[in-house]
Parts: sequence; C-alpha cells; structure tokens
Amino acid sequence: QKNSCVLPEDLKNFYLMTDGFQMTWSVKTDDTPMPLGSMVINGISKLCRLGGSSVYTLPNAPTLADLEDDTDEEGNGDKPEKPHFDSRSLIFELDPCNGNGKVCLVYKHAKPVVSPDTEIWFLDRALYWHFLTKTFTAYYRLLITHLGLPQWQYAFTSYGVSPQAKQWFNMYKPITINTALLSEEADSFVNKLDPNKVFKSKNKTPVIKKKPLSQPAASQKSHTSMTSSKTPSLAGNTSRK
Repeated sequence: QKNSCVLPEDLKNFYLMTDGFQMTWSVKTDDTPMPLGSMVINGISKLCRLGGSSVYTLPNAPTLADLEDDTDEEGNGDKPEKPHFDSRSLIFELDPCNGNGKVCLVYKHAKPVVSPDTEIWFLDRALYWHFLTKTFTAYYRLLITHLGLPQWQYAFTSYGVSPQAKQWFNMYKPITINTALLSEEADSFVNKLDPNKVFKSKNKTPVIKKKPLSQPAASQKSHTSMTSSKTPSLAGNTSRK
C-alpha cells in the first residue's frame, strides 16, 4: 500500500509461508569452520525500496536517480530493458549479497500505473544492471542450485565471478563454471579413471628376511633342559619299582 504496487503471486505465496529466508553453511579447513555459502531472501520489513533515499546523509546529497544514464543501450536484440533508478521503475532489495551487490525485485513500468509484471535483476557494485529471471520462483531455484556460493550472481554477468570464487565453484559446482566444455564434449565431466593405471603393480625385489641364529640355540637349550629334567624322574620311578 505504501508503494502502490502488488506483490507477484509467487512471491506473495512465499511470504505467506515464511517471512524471509536465510541459510548459511560452512566448510572445515584445518578443523576450523569457515562460513562459505549464504542464501538470503529479505523479509517484508527489509524489502526496502532503492533509489528514493540519498546516497549520503548530507543535505542536497545525490541520489541513485541522479546517477541515471540514458545513454546505455536498452532493449537491443535479446537484451531486456534495464531498470531505472528514477520514478520510471520501482526497485526493492531481495538479497544484499554480503556487500557484493544487490538482487532486486523490479517493477519496470511505474507510470502512470504500476504494472504487476516484475523481474529479478542483479545490481553490481558499479551500479550496472544484469538480468537474472522473469519470476521469483525461477530465481529461488537458481539460488538453491548455486548453493549460495560467494558471488554466484556474477556468473550471469559479462565479466563472471572472481578467481577466488571460481575455485569454490570448481570444487562444489564445476558444471556452472565449465558450461562451454560441457556443450563441446559430453563426456568432459565423466570420471575417466583407469584402474589399470591406478592399481598397476610395481616390480619390487622381494626382501628375504633372515631368521636370527639365536632363536634355535635358545630353543635347543630349552629342549635339552627339558629332557634332562625328565630323565632323572624316569630313573627314580624305575628304581622305586
């Protein structure tokens, strides 16, 4: 009511079920847990609108709408029209992305009446827009399938994820990073383990263990002592008989 717009049906059903979503997971390095994955959907109270407030707290400070650049190419070819920070669009933050950008719910046509059609866009740190999905349900599936890995939204940009984030992708979701290899070669992710090479026997000279000479001598001594101890008893028995 405050922003004179209606939530899309799938997002409204999501908020009727739970007021936001947050899931984090860690990996253990040197027996020390390190936070890695983060999946966040802001609650209703944190579904804040972008573009209306000043960037700084100073009077007459510039807003995001002042940074609007109409010289960017819009709607050329298959590229959808990008959102606007001014009154032409309504933008709400769904995920702060741990400071790596913002995933936003965008109403691209707000004049004269706010259109109910919404899209999910990613706003990077340089304030460039990148289209993600047309529906919240599709974005939620992307969020789950990418495991909330750091900077996973940058996989949908022209410059991709950072080298550090790419290492985590190669470990936990290699198909996302190597989609070109997957399309070229269907067996690129098939385990090509050759058991003949892994379990190949190495020709080693057998080591012959020599028995120590002290053991037989000791056994012989014990054997002779036992026989010597037994003979007097036999002799005594015969003498008694």
